[in-house]
Amino acid sequence: MKITLLKGISLALFGIALNGAAQAELSQAEWAQQGKMVASAADCQACHTNPGGQPFAGGYSIHSPMGTIFTTNITPSKQFGIGNYTEEQFARAVRHGVRPDGKNLYPAMPYTSYSHMSDEDIKAMYVYFQTQVKAVDSPTPETALPFPFNMRIAMAGWNLMYLDSAPFKPDASKSAEWNRGAYLVNGAGHCDTCHTPRNLMMGSVTDKPLAGGMVGPWYAPNISSDPVSGIGNWTQAELVEYMKTGRANGKNQAAGPMAEAVENSLQYLPDSDLNAIAFYLKNSTPVRDPEDKQSADTFGKAFNVEEGLRGAHPANANGTIDSGAALFSGYCASCHQPDGSGSKNQAYPSLYNNTATGLGNASNLISAILYGVDRKVGDHHVLMPKFGEGSYVGQLNDQQIADISNYVLTHYGNAAIQVNAHDVAVLRAGGPITLLAKLQPYMAPAMVAGVVILLVLIFWLGRRRKIVK
Repeated sequence: MKITLLKGISLALFGIALNGAAQAELSQAEWAQQGKMVASAADCQACHTNPGGQPFAGGYSIHSPMGTIFTTNITPSKQFGIGNYTEEQFARAVRHGVRPDGKNLYPAMPYTSYSHMSDEDIKAMYVYFQTQVKAVDSPTPETALPFPFNMRIAMAGWNLMYLDSAPFKPDASKSAEWNRGAYLVNGAGHCDTCHTPRNLMMGSVTDKPLAGGMVGPWYAPNISSDPVSGIGNWTQAELVEYMKTGRANGKNQAAGPMAEAVENSLQYLPDSDLNAIAFYLKNSTPVRDPEDKQSADTFGKAFNVEEGLRGAHPANANGTIDSGAALFSGYCASCHQPDGSGSKNQAYPSLYNNTATGLGNASNLISAILYGVDRKVGDHHVLMPKFGEGSYVGQLNDQQIADISNYVLTHYGNAAIQVNAHDVAVLRAGGPITLLAKLQPYMAPAMVAGVVILLVLIFWLGRRRKIVK
């Protein structure tokens, strides 16, 4: 039994693997139709389409801890894209992270999850890209990471340690829905890529599956079944609604990379797949952070900021926006309401009973202020302006954003968490720097020193042998 995104000959067979006879009956157009759905589930467009650029033409910059990685052109352009790829070469790149020229891809391309995709899904996606995607004959910027991260050959060793290339195998003790969800979460949909923490070498911490981790300046929260740290207290319907629309009232709203996933991928999946993902997550291994005492969506209550500000300054006073409360009143209350309850239709969400303010990690609250929220679902556009660089509303400095964040956390969220200007500066710069990246400036000198020491040792041993003789 295989789990695949292919629907077979009819749409009613969605999610059931094709047998040899059924595969033979599919026309190229049918393969391409299925491949389009596979590509949507795999969220290829989010990374391989630069904002404002041509679909799948690449050039999107991914700010990794090792440096900026530019995504490649995956249109069928023979000069700049994948037009010359054979199906075997395409499969090797997608599932093993190896280009046709033998060079390794960086795991910013989630081949560590795609490795579990079925042969049928890979074939369908290949046919789709080669026959239905418009070729774009334009180059993309070259990725140029600093030494030694620019040594792609090192990824071969990394793959030996962290790439599980075994095809997905259904668990016979679980239901078909659970298996379908497992295939999507850990394979094609690659939820595990962002939501599983990383170790020093940027490999997945496999004993904490789906326990959450930083993705640039954003935090991909714990989505294991734990009712306190994870999504265990969400209903399946709430999870499906969140994936389909980007929001679930009283829970969360998608922003950053998650908004991209909803906009480019999840909203296009059938309800059967969304329910399978939700069912799998609800029945996944629970992982709890010992620091968490209550679920993130249960923090806070209404608190009217204006009551503490009225009469605090003379009517003609200047420079009065000098506190978190005043900044909140001036920049946030018009949309989120003075008491933090949000608009009646929750288009502007409540700031209490909101995981962005209740998590033990304030990164998503800070980044929402810095970078805003922008997602399109169907004909509905959700937009919160950014207050970081280039804001057309008001550009706030690190201390001002920290003050707003602390006001929100104190009154509407997890008051045990406090933010300082340095925390904001780190996220403004692209997110926390890993220890491996911090060590990068010393790696070349250390390697040179190691070579020198080795040569000196060899010379010394040679001299010693001569003396002994």
